[in-house]
Amino acid sequence: MGLFKSYSEKQIKKIIPTVNKIEALADTFRAMTDDEMRAYTDKLKKALADGATLDDILPEAFALVREADDRVLGKRPFRVQLMGGILLHQGRIAEMKTGEGKTLVATLPAYLNALTGKGVHIVTVNDYLAKRDSEEMGRVYGFLGLSTGLIIHGQNQDEKRAAYSADITYGTNNELGFDYLRDNMVVYKENMVQRGHNFAIVDEVDSILIDEARTPLIISGAGAKSTELYTLADRCARMMSRHVIKEIDDKADNDELFDEDYIVDEKARTAVLTKHGIAKTEKFFNIENLSAPENNVIYHHINTAIRAYGVMKRDVDYIVKDGSIVIVDSFTGRLMPGRRYNEGLHQAIEAKEKVSIQKESRTIATITFQNYFRMYNKLSGMTGTALTEDNEFRQIYALDVVEVPTNRPMIRIDRNDAVYRTINGKISAIVNQIKECHEKGQPVLVGTVSIDKSEMLSSVLKKAGVPHNVLNAKQHEKEAEIVAQAGRLGAVTISTNMAGRGTDIMLGGNPEYMAKRDMRKMGIEDTLIALATGSSDTDDAEILSARATFKELYEKHKEEIMPEAQKVREAGGLFILGTERHESRRIDNQLRGRSGRQGDPGESRFFLSLEDDLLRLFGSDRLMGVTARLGLDESTPIDARLLSRSIESAQSRIEANNFARRKNVLTYDDVMNQQRQVIYQQRREVLFEDNIKEKITNMISESISNRFDSLLGGEEIKLDEFRSQYNGLIKDKKDFAYTEEELLSIDRDEWKAELINSALETYESKDALFANVSGMAPDAMREIEKIILLQNVDKKWMDHLENMDELKEYIGLNSYAQRDPVAMYRIEGADIFDQMINDIREDTVRQVLSVVPRVQSTERVQVAKPTSEGFADGSQITKKPATSNKVGRNDPCPCGSGKKYKKCCGMNESN
Repeated sequence: MGLFKSYSEKQIKKIIPTVNKIEALADTFRAMTDDEMRAYTDKLKKALADGATLDDILPEAFALVREADDRVLGKRPFRVQLMGGILLHQGRIAEMKTGEGKTLVATLPAYLNALTGKGVHIVTVNDYLAKRDSEEMGRVYGFLGLSTGLIIHGQNQDEKRAAYSADITYGTNNELGFDYLRDNMVVYKENMVQRGHNFAIVDEVDSILIDEARTPLIISGAGAKSTELYTLADRCARMMSRHVIKEIDDKADNDELFDEDYIVDEKARTAVLTKHGIAKTEKFFNIENLSAPENNVIYHHINTAIRAYGVMKRDVDYIVKDGSIVIVDSFTGRLMPGRRYNEGLHQAIEAKEKVSIQKESRTIATITFQNYFRMYNKLSGMTGTALTEDNEFRQIYALDVVEVPTNRPMIRIDRNDAVYRTINGKISAIVNQIKECHEKGQPVLVGTVSIDKSEMLSSVLKKAGVPHNVLNAKQHEKEAEIVAQAGRLGAVTISTNMAGRGTDIMLGGNPEYMAKRDMRKMGIEDTLIALATGSSDTDDAEILSARATFKELYEKHKEEIMPEAQKVREAGGLFILGTERHESRRIDNQLRGRSGRQGDPGESRFFLSLEDDLLRLFGSDRLMGVTARLGLDESTPIDARLLSRSIESAQSRIEANNFARRKNVLTYDDVMNQQRQVIYQQRREVLFEDNIKEKITNMISESISNRFDSLLGGEEIKLDEFRSQYNGLIKDKKDFAYTEEELLSIDRDEWKAELINSALETYESKDALFANVSGMAPDAMREIEKIILLQNVDKKWMDHLENMDELKEYIGLNSYAQRDPVAMYRIEGADIFDQMINDIREDTVRQVLSVVPRVQSTERVQVAKPTSEGFADGSQITKKPATSNKVGRNDPCPCGSGKKYKKCCGMNESN
């Protein structure tokens, strides 16, 4: 860490002169009127057009935005926030502690880079934060004459296209990735929504680029398979017995060790059939050999069924709600309605829980987050916790992490872990600690790892008579309000570790949230409240009145909070109580980081037990032996020094293992990515070309030539096969009149040239025929060619994705001696890809040469309609009909002026 700090300090030292230049311009911009500031945007754009670089105009641009932030939001970026903004502009990761104002920092580089006109994407972890930040920060951009867009789930194409066309676009990582995939499935170029990948600022960069990078994004279409086999496999699995162990020993003969039908490995989260389970399956399905290739489908279904029973836990991994299975996010503890596990796991759980079984899906398009975000010309990110993952950021994304100093010194006290022998002993200690804090007025934020554990602790606190709030799985906007008030005197808030991330916990309470809450109680609409919290120029009487109300309420609550905040400080500040160590040190640090913002006092402590999953599954046997010999009762804490090394070692092993998994996913996807880029690039060329006649002509020549060489060019002549493929597609029938004996004396190069010319003549005659058909558009043939080619590309690409998945599975099951599996995947995958390209060409040529004119609509349609979007081995988002988000007359104007729509752009509509 010392070396790392010295690296960060060196990087910060390099940008200090630029920070000084920005601060020196403060008075210049403070003296400007609002209109003069707006006009300065045009001046900076002109400077760029005249040859200046972004670095040249950075001091002026940052100083301008700093003043705009102050005028519009009442928040003036500190010196350290200017540092963070410069690092983001440089394409780096700025580690800034909680409460240092990362959302405000993004306005500086976003404005600067948006001046190029190429677009800036600000990426958040959920729709709520994207909407909140786009509305609040959008007022700053609008004040300076730039437009802001918002990308969230459920928008239609027109809304998304408009949002991506804005100077600065806020959106979630999922939606940005899905839009990229969808853009490469459209059949008309006008339906594309994204306009390139220029510069991305990723908020909570560790969450998006590390935690969510384990599984690829997937767009799926409906599959044709029946769900009956899931029901049968479930009936079979219900009759089976299981044995749960910490970790399967690959060297042991598990069939001899265990009498049960399958073994559950808790550490690897897998379920494996024993010989007893295999025999039971064979008897149930009346088959002789479960391992035989013809029984692969049954084998897959029974394995999925035992995983649903042995590994997937109700109220931990998923819940049953309104007759359907709803996934629980393992990182946030939130529910994820509409998402589905794939590879049949969701259907297996549906069968297990006796709810309606939905059909399995088929992959249409897929990409990893790593390969999506590496497409940006410049990528940057910000978070409170990135240093522990510096190696991964450098290796995968070529991003370095620079730690930005805090605005005020950090005085939070991080206490040693309190470790107990049993979970019961730990829970008793947790309740006693919460009671102690509550009685002296010290607010407590309790971090739990799952919904069921937060609810269990809540019931214990209820019995103990401790009033508290619970934050889990309820993904609504009140979440931010509850978290914002978690710093009030004596407050106790139980939360899953990551819930409410992105909202500051202020000691004594948050006056802004209190004022907004009071305004809602007064019946004031949210849209008007949003306008009331700004300070840009307006003459709207309703907005001015709302601003006066907000200011009055804000000052009142601020006054009330001051003595309460002081009492909280005297009580020790916010106490962070972790109920378990997470697999990742970074997640633990995120929880700690909720306390001690802006120099506030605070405390943090983790309460652990030897029965916690982390220590039970990954702690060493020596550690367990030592603690057993101590003979401590469950209420006596164990000296944490005995355990700290084991805990750290366990976390390091898991982190290394998770990094290896993510790298493995990426290694395979890098092979797919090269193929994806080729196919998507060629598809776009077809989409954007008005006339692909030359492309079709080349395809015909290549197709005939390749087929001729393979079937007629060698010693073995396969005339019948060639004839069956091209008879009727080539104009001159005499071309097929030769016998195999005659072919031996013919100059084959000349004959090949004749066949190619004959095929091209057939093509030209089709062209002429279409041009002369009454009622058909003059360019009908060009449109039909494009339809045929696009449909073949999409169909073959879908097949290719399945083939590559099967190849990966085959290579995994059949390890090659002394052979690198990824190298095998790359080599064999290249052959499969070449075959796909050849198949696209062959099918397109045959269809173009055989097409007949019919007077009917030539509207293009997608080969496969997406039904869901989600994650490999994870979850999917079921598509809902898009709804139009029409701007109301009293809503804030989308242009960002700060005025109501009816008093701004809406005036043109009414006129």
